[in-house]
Amino acid sequence: MTKDSKIYIAGYRGMVGSAIWRALSKAGYTNLVGKSSKELDLRNQQSVKSFFAEEKPDAVIDAAARVGGILANRDYPYQFLMENLQIQNNLIDEAKKAGVEKFIFLGSSCIYPKLAPQPLKEEYLLTGPLEPTNQWYAIAKIAGIKACESIREQYGWDYVSLMPTNLYGPNDNFDLKTSHVLPAMIRKFHEAKAAGHTPVTLWGTGSPLREFLHVDDLARAVVFALENRLEDHLYNIGTGTDLTIKALAEMIQDITQHKGEILWDSDKPDGTPRKLLDVSKINQQGWQAQISLEEGILSTYQWFLEHIEELKEVKL
Repeated sequence: MTKDSKIYIAGYRGMVGSAIWRALSKAGYTNLVGKSSKELDLRNQQSVKSFFAEEKPDAVIDAAARVGGILANRDYPYQFLMENLQIQNNLIDEAKKAGVEKFIFLGSSCIYPKLAPQPLKEEYLLTGPLEPTNQWYAIAKIAGIKACESIREQYGWDYVSLMPTNLYGPNDNFDLKTSHVLPAMIRKFHEAKAAGHTPVTLWGTGSPLREFLHVDDLARAVVFALENRLEDHLYNIGTGTDLTIKALAEMIQDITQHKGEILWDSDKPDGTPRKLLDVSKINQQGWQAQISLEEGILSTYQWFLEHIEELKEVKL
């Protein structure tokens, strides 16, 4: 890649895509392309085909996906499976047909089996049953990984898949019906504080262990993958450390300065007991996370406060 290479960032307005756009701009890349979902429906094969014929990008970064937490995955399994398959299949296939030899596919740590050994290594893919609450999204992403791997094997092109752990940061989804755990907690604790420090009820028991990565760290990993030809097709992207959901809640409660009680609704699902990524493979290539969880949550809460009047709603 050169600084004027044309780089298409699919999903450039989302949390991940916008972070990648910022990181590439900061690194001096001047020919970035992005289209909103209204301008380009990635579920529509003909529209994606026309886009590639017109724009002819040198590289593609796929940060576009239908995403959501446990509740959204449970209630809308078909959309999470089918729309993600449509988006990634159109992008990967049309990029391949257009001769794009550099493609970065982004997925999620939910691709790994629910009860795989911890920490999760890349080779654990497809070795056991998935977590039922997000299997639809996971199956779509696994198909994308295999599509990129097959192009790499058959054509020798640099198609690589990066699997981040739980992400958070600026432009996150704070909609309580469709958001992930960390942004949902930020909003719940903030609103409870504003209501006079009322109790906050959280799902599950608080015992599951989770790892969290600031989206700007993921963006740096994408730039790293863009500027280097990595040795393999699949890499975990994370911090390599985790904490309980209870400890996360207490950290966010402290940062938001909520003084009320935390109640745990144990009738609600916990999800996977633990989901820690082994990031030794990407670390050996030369990348590692830099933003601490406390620092990242604090900056994310500040962003939330600055944009509270314009938070996006994610409806399914």
